[in-house]
Parts: sequence; structure tokens; C-alpha cells
Amino acid sequence: MIKIIDEPNTNRLPPLDVKFLAGKRHLREDEIEILRKTNINDDDSWQNVYVDERGFDPNLFRGNEIRGFLVIGHLRKVDLRYHDLCLCAGVYCSNLENIVLGDDVCIREVKYFSNYHVDSRVILFCISEISCTCHSKFGNGILKEGEPESNRIWIGVGNENDARSILPFEDMITADAFLWSRYREDSKLMERFLEITEKPFSKKNDTFGFIGSNTVIKNTTLIKDAKIGENAYIKGAFKIKNVTILSSEDEPSQVGEGVELVNGIVGYRSRIFYQAVAVRFVIGRNCQLKYGARLLNSVLGDNSTVSCCEILNNLIFPFHEQHHNSSFLIASTVCGQSNIASGATVGSNHNSRSPDGELFAGRGFWPGLCSDFKHNCYFASFVLVAKGSYQNELNIRYPFSLVASNGARRAVSIIPSYWFLYNMYAIARNNMKFKKRDKRLIKVQNIETNPLAPDTIQEVVYGIERLIELTSQYLIERGYEKIIGALTEREKLQVAKDYLHQNPNADFKLQDMECQRKYGATILKPLKAYKEYRKIVKYFAVSVLMEYCKANSISSLSMQDMKEISELPLFTKWVNVGGQIIPEEKVYELFDKVKDGTIDSWQEIHSFYDECQKKYLDYKAAYSVHLLELLYSKKICEFSCCIFADIKNDVTLVSNEMYDSALDSRKKDYEDFFRKITFKSDDEMKCVLGTLADNEFLQDLKLKTEEFDSQLKSLFSGICGKLETPHN
Repeated sequence: MIKIIDEPNTNRLPPLDVKFLAGKRHLREDEIEILRKTNINDDDSWQNVYVDERGFDPNLFRGNEIRGFLVIGHLRKVDLRYHDLCLCAGVYCSNLENIVLGDDVCIREVKYFSNYHVDSRVILFCISEISCTCHSKFGNGILKEGEPESNRIWIGVGNENDARSILPFEDMITADAFLWSRYREDSKLMERFLEITEKPFSKKNDTFGFIGSNTVIKNTTLIKDAKIGENAYIKGAFKIKNVTILSSEDEPSQVGEGVELVNGIVGYRSRIFYQAVAVRFVIGRNCQLKYGARLLNSVLGDNSTVSCCEILNNLIFPFHEQHHNSSFLIASTVCGQSNIASGATVGSNHNSRSPDGELFAGRGFWPGLCSDFKHNCYFASFVLVAKGSYQNELNIRYPFSLVASNGARRAVSIIPSYWFLYNMYAIARNNMKFKKRDKRLIKVQNIETNPLAPDTIQEVVYGIERLIELTSQYLIERGYEKIIGALTEREKLQVAKDYLHQNPNADFKLQDMECQRKYGATILKPLKAYKEYRKIVKYFAVSVLMEYCKANSISSLSMQDMKEISELPLFTKWVNVGGQIIPEEKVYELFDKVKDGTIDSWQEIHSFYDECQKKYLDYKAAYSVHLLELLYSKKICEFSCCIFADIKNDVTLVSNEMYDSALDSRKKDYEDFFRKITFKSDDEMKCVLGTLADNEFLQDLKLKTEEFDSQLKSLFSGICGKLETPHN
């Protein structure tokens, strides 16, 4: 119902702050006379208008209606150009209520413009409404004076039942969202997260909307309760309501045609176009949302691209790719570097009596075309899932594996370490690919892009131990003489381990009933996977030690160096915190500091992340020594020169295998018969695909492999002198 108000409602909008009046003056009589000819003001005296002392041209202010106060910066006859749009500065044909304008602005045909502060050199052209209520939160999950708790905006990530809900705030990164959503059992921590989120915000009902300098907004329907940074570009948007759009000269953000943004935060250098919709959201830095994508109740990490699809109740870490129209993602935590294929249905509530299911996937989650998963599911890092319908809950703890369906009511098949066995090109390219895609200038969220990092290696260690355990069961079932004679569980596991080492040509399969509800999984090629996993661990450990030497200007490790590394803090459990790999103990240390008040802001929490990142190499180095000790079942100080030579030789072979396998993987794309059938000649194929010799990644990998092998030769020479390298 429309109400008739006889007098202005002075409580509806905040009063004019005196800080806006510095360098301003009232209008002169001659200026008022000019303005009255073409403008309407509800204050006949025009004392509600303040102009800049440096200059005000009243001829640039025409066809407007003024209510409340109006403060105008330096206004002169200059043109403002943005691409092909060129308009003269001034205010024309607009309805203005309680507005503060900066210098050299162009305001044209803003039919309702209320309670905003506009910075300098801004173009606002052909807009139905720009308004701000005095209690606006700009997408932050806070409350103003007198508001009930029911007004607070939460984001229900990870689960549809809202039991993992988090409060959005302007500085949020995926690490914050992860910690808030995943450690729900700590009620004190949850209370403190809410407290420190609200702390920096004023509760007063005195809010102005804001539009930063050099921003252009045109042909847009509704902007309400929005804070828009500098150098933003908004064209043809449908609705932007209760939103912060972070934007700067170096990292400008854009919003395009038909877009709806409600209750959320848009990160720096993000681009949102073509009927995309986001409601209750946080979008990270350098993200794209386009082509009708729907992002609802979700947090999207930095450097992600989402097109066409639906994302509902999700926490997604950086470097997520989801491009296809028929795919959607629901009630999941996906740890980034992921790619959701067309037709993939990730998440379903049909196997529960309430919408409380969820899915968790580590880094590098790649479900295949038309694959679907029921809640609850868990996937280790870099799991590739073949197309198919997976009608039972999955618990895939083998990293770098391939999972394939064999139909309903049957065991799934798993090839652990598949990427290293059969698609080395893709896994080796990952690190370089993600680094090139990272266009952030300010990197608040630390992101580990190397597939071989402590989070994945701890999963590899689990995979090794699980394969030994399953091999032990396999040998017992078949009456293997040595294992029957073993008395303790430890002895049985040692027999299984010896079997894996001493039977290089053994061909068998294993059954793991923990991988799928009811039907379990068949583990294919377990012997190859076991050997590959061990190679991966050795390669990781040695590559980290080489990185440590380079960072500390050590030409060759000595026993004293190894002793010093062994004395560094050792952490064996790691957590992927929004893309950054942090020891689990450090996470709990952070929690203690937050709860006792030592850390009292999100900025201080971010500083804690940064401190962990500074010590990350030391943490990895200590972990690497621990891994080598685990593989050889003795302390590093007890390693003989033969063991160090064995490590060096094995890692040299792995290094060369990685390059050769990557080359072979890519070579198939040029030599395979079926790749050639659509080309009439080799010359046409070369023009379309290029040549293998032109592959930038392979060229770079070859140089890095040669450099790695060269550095590896001297890594342990300080301990044992010159070590022999196997001939190729």
C-alpha cells in the first residue's frame, strides 16, 4: 500500500556529515536564478545545496529534482570518456535525495537517486534507481541498531540444513569460510568468529551508499544498498542489492547484462555477465560468473570460472572450473583446482530423509561427463571419476586415482596413482597451468598449486599403508605360507610389504569394502600403484630438500644440515585451509588464540596464515626427512651412503620418467590414428594443432628436468661424496 506523507520523514535517511562540507559553499543568488529555470528543489531557499569553492557551473545542472541535501564537487565543462561512451560532466534529468558528489561527475537520467556518496570522475547513465537505506550492511552478515537476529544474512555452505552456515564479510577468503564451516563442534570458536566479524562495523543507522572514483554504471535497473569500489564497470545489470563490489584501478571489477546480485560480496577483478545470478554469496578475487550461472548460498574461491550451471550451498576453493549447462553442484565442499564436466550431478538428497547430505572433495576433483553422486561422498585429492551413475555413497581415499562404475549393485573399480601411471602430462602441467591463471595482484589467500604437497602426500602415505593392509588380507585368504606363519598383525603387514617388493610381476586385484556402501571397490593394478606411490613420496621429499637448500644457500647437504632439519618442528597431519596447506596443529593453535582473545580480528587471522606460509618450507623440509625415515624404517642419522645413493638414483629415474611420460602422453595427440581422421593432411593438422616441438609446457618441463637432475647430483655429496647415477 502506498502511504501519503505530508511532511518529510527525517528519520528515514542519515543527516549530512560535516566532513563532506570541507571546501564547500552555499549557492550565490545568480546561480540559484539559473538553477530555478530548469530544476525543482523542495527547499525554496536552495540552502540545501552546497557547491565546491573551486568552481561550479550551474549550466551543467539541468532538469533535476532535489530533495534533502545535495553536495556537489568541482563541476566544470569537461568530457568523460570510457571506451566508446563520451559524455559531458554535469547532472541532468535526475531525481536527487541526500546525495554527495565528487569532482567532474556525470549523472544523467538517474530516475531515483537517494542517500549516496559518489566519488570523482564517475559516470551514471540511464539508471532507474540507485538508493540506500540508513541500515544497509552492503552484504556483510551484521545487524544494525534495533534489528532482530532474523535479519542477519547467513550463507549455508557445505550442507543444506544450514548447520555449517557462515557470515559473509568484505575481507572473507576461502580459508576463513573453511575454518568457520568445518569445526562446528567448537561452540566457543563459533561465537568468537561471529564477534570478530561484527566488531569493525558500526551499528548506527547512518549508512550512505558509495560509488568509487572512475566507476561507470549505465543502462541498469536497480542498485540498492550497494558499496561499489573504484574503476568498476556496470552495464545493463538488472539488480544489485545489499552488495559490496570490490574494485580498484589495478584490479577493476565488471558486472554485465541481466545480472542479479543480492546479499553478497564480489571480489576484486571479478567479472559477472550475461544473466548470471548470485544470492547470499562471496565471490573471490579474479573470478568469472557468466552465461546464466546461478551461485546461491555459496562461497567461490579466487581464480574460478563458472558458466551456465547451478551452484547451491557450496564452499569452493580457488581454481574451480565449471562451464557446462547441464551440470550442477549442491551441498559440497570442493578444495579447488577442480573441473566439473557437463551433465555431472554432484550431490543428491534422495538417499536421506532430510536435506542434510554433503560431499567433500580434495584438490583436483574431476568428475566425468554425466556422472552423478549421492550424498554423502568423500574424495581424496586429484581423483578422476569416469562417467557413470554412482548410486551408492563413495569413500575414495586413494589420491591421484581413477574411479569407474561397473553398473548398479556392483563394486566400483579404482586404479590408484592413475595420473602418474597413464596421464603424466596432465598432472605435471597442473602447477604451471594454475600459476599462469592466477591474475591476482594482491594475494590474500595463499594457494598451493603443486599437486605434490603435504596434503596430497599424507594421502599417498595412507594409500601405501592401505595397499599393504589389503595385500595382507589377500594373502591370508589365499593361504600364503609366510603370512600364515606370522604371529602379530605387524608381522603380517611386513610379510605383505615384502611380497609387494619381491614379486614385481605379480598380477592380482584387491577388494576394499570401505570405498563404496554395500559393494565396495576392486583395486586394479595395486602393485604398480604401490610402487608409484613410493616413488612419489621419494620425489616429493627430495624436491623439498632441494628447495630448502636453494632458499638457504646450501650447495650440498651435510649431516649437520640434516640434523638441523630434523630438529625443525615436525608436523605429520596437514589441512587444506582454503587452498593453503597448514599443519593441523597450527590450525588448533590459531583456534586457541582466537578463543582467548590473543587474535581479535580477521586481519590478525590472515596474518597468522601468512606466518604459517613463511615457515611452510621449514615445515615441509622436516616432513620430508620424516617421510624418508618412514620409507627406509630408520632415522636419517643412520642412513648409509648406499641409502642416499639409492634415493638419488630412484629420484633421478622418477624425474626423467615424469618428463618422458608427459611427452608420451602428449605425443598420442599427434600420432594416434583417430586423432588424424578429421584432417585431410598432416599440414592441415599442423596448422590446427601445432606441433609437439612447439609445446611451451613440454619445453619448459624439459629445461626444469635437466636443472633438477643437475642439482640432484650434488644434493647429498656433502654427506657421501660423489654418488653414482644410473645410466639411461
